[in-house]
Amino acid sequence: MENSNSGQMFIQDIFDTPEQSGGISYAYPLQNIRELTPLPDGYIPFYISHFGRHGSRYLVDDNEYKHVLDTFRHANSCDALTSLGRDLYERLKIIWSVVRGNGGNLTPLGIRQLTGIAERMQRQYPEVFTANAKVTAVSTTSERCIYSMEIFCGKLKELCPGLHIAEDADPRHMDYLNYHTKEAVSFRYNPDTWIGKYKEFEKEHVNPDRLITALFSDEDYVKGSINPVSLIWDLYNIAGILQNMDISISLYDLFEKKELFDLWQCKNYSLYVQYANAAENQGMMMENAKPLLKNIIESADHIIETKDIGASFRFGHDGNIIPLAMLLHLQDFYNSISDPSEFYNAWNDFKVSPMAANIQIIFFRNEISHDVLVKFLHNEQEILIPPVESEILPYYRWQDLKEYYNSLLSTHPLPQ
Repeated sequence: MENSNSGQMFIQDIFDTPEQSGGISYAYPLQNIRELTPLPDGYIPFYISHFGRHGSRYLVDDNEYKHVLDTFRHANSCDALTSLGRDLYERLKIIWSVVRGNGGNLTPLGIRQLTGIAERMQRQYPEVFTANAKVTAVSTTSERCIYSMEIFCGKLKELCPGLHIAEDADPRHMDYLNYHTKEAVSFRYNPDTWIGKYKEFEKEHVNPDRLITALFSDEDYVKGSINPVSLIWDLYNIAGILQNMDISISLYDLFEKKELFDLWQCKNYSLYVQYANAAENQGMMMENAKPLLKNIIESADHIIETKDIGASFRFGHDGNIIPLAMLLHLQDFYNSISDPSEFYNAWNDFKVSPMAANIQIIFFRNEISHDVLVKFLHNEQEILIPPVESEILPYYRWQDLKEYYNSLLSTHPLPQ
């Protein structure tokens, strides 16, 4: 897998920016935002259709930190730590003082991400945010998603005092914001589907021996008290999430570059097979986003038909935006391959769904011809839809896109 030039370049990219190895814990990549392509003459923005992942958060459960801290506390009391192990123990104590009680909550960085996205959107498309605009915002029932919606909308209302946004987190929205077919759920958890092959891959790529030896001074203690594979995964998860916090501590120095890359490969493998378009799942994960795509199309058509202006904001999780990006056929996010050693070349979790990931579909209307163009932004970067032709890229005619997306929706019946 590492013989190709593209593969070598990608691996080097991870080596140079270890934060990317955090996968879906990668902090929102502000540095990637570029100047947008000028709009064709005669068109003005009138509607924004959006789906956003919640902003940066802490690990979901406090115990994900506490278990590791307790492991090192006990080892320290038994004089079983090396100097590096004792140093790590001190770092873990500081981390715990910051994260305790915040499991699953947004971090201050997460709040800044959401306000920043809202501010840049309003600055780029002020025509959409007028006092008579029809603006709605919905969220899954998760507290961090609801809070993300409130922060995002609050910033827009602060910037546009006359703007009204109808915000809603009613459980009924879960039917399209967070839909998962029975087949998809069964595939993810059935040990006879992908899990066996994944475990073989993980066994080949995760070797904790070097790090465990570097942290613990007593081999007998390790044999009786430490699960090396579990511990290296726990440390990897904490290392990845720290970039989302206002803290000057890192754990990336614990890992060799290749170790970090291989741990990320395993995480990327798991997400690709369970939520994206890996050949092994035979495209079934696209079904999870069909109710959401139907909502996107119907909401846009309503605004177009009523000749209104406005926006539809939706907030959810990585497990929602990943299949949506795939079903929309955003470039590079629907690749389907079967060789696990090449997964990382075909699909990257940190690219499709970092913290605060968002898809924006911007609609533009010609006031004379009433023709409607659309442009897609992924994490505020223009992105193409390769299966749909257009002579004015990155802009597309809404009618062409709608025809293509309706053809995808018609391949299997939607849930009632």
